[in-house]
Amino acid sequence: MAEKSPDTTGADAGHDIAPQDAHPTAAAGSHDVQTSTAEHGDTPGGSFTPFNSETFAPQLVWLVLTFTVLYVLMSRLVLPRIGEIIDERRERIQRDLDTAERLKADTDKAIANYEKAFADARGNAGSIARETREKLDAKVAQRQAAADADNAANIAAAEKSIQETRSKALANVDNIATDVAGAVIKQLIDTDVSASDIRAALPNRAS
Repeated sequence: MAEKSPDTTGADAGHDIAPQDAHPTAAAGSHDVQTSTAEHGDTPGGSFTPFNSETFAPQLVWLVLTFTVLYVLMSRLVLPRIGEIIDERRERIQRDLDTAERLKADTDKAIANYEKAFADARGNAGSIARETREKLDAKVAQRQAAADADNAANIAAAEKSIQETRSKALANVDNIATDVAGAVIKQLIDTDVSASDIRAALPNRAS
C-alpha cells in the first residue's frame, strides 16, 4: 500500500501539467486569428476598408491613377480606332451616295436621250410617211394620166375602126341594094338596068 502512493502522485502531477500546456496553444491560435483579421482590415468592431477614413487618400490616388490609365488607353487606342471606323463608315456612305447620285444622273440622261430619240423618230416617221404618200400620189397620178392617154388612144382607134367598118358596111349595103333592085326589075319587066341607073334612083344614104 505504501509503494502505490508515489505513482498516484505522479499521475496527478501529470494531470495538472496538461491543462497548463493547453492554455498557451489556445492563446497562440487566438493571436493568429486576430493577426489575420487585422491584415484584412476586418477587425472586430472596425469599419469596412473602402469606408475607412484612414484609407481615403490612397483610394483617391489609386482612383486617379486608374482613371488616368483608362483615359490614356481610351484616348490613344480605343477612341482613335472608333473614330477611324466612324470616318470610314462615313466615307463609305458618302461614296455610296455619290455613286447613287451619279447613277441617277446617268439614268435621267439616258431617259432624256431616249425620249428625244423617240420624238425624233416619231417626227421622222411622220415626215417619211408624208413624203411616201406624196410620192405614191405622184406615181398614181402619173399612171392615171398614162392610163387615160392609153384609153383615149384606144377609144380613138376604136372609133376610127368603127367608122371604117361602118363605111365599108354602108358601101356593101349600096351594092347589095343595087344588085337586089336590078334583079327585081329584071323579074318584073324583064329588062336589064344598069347599076349606075339603079344607084341614081336609090335615095342617097348619109355616111
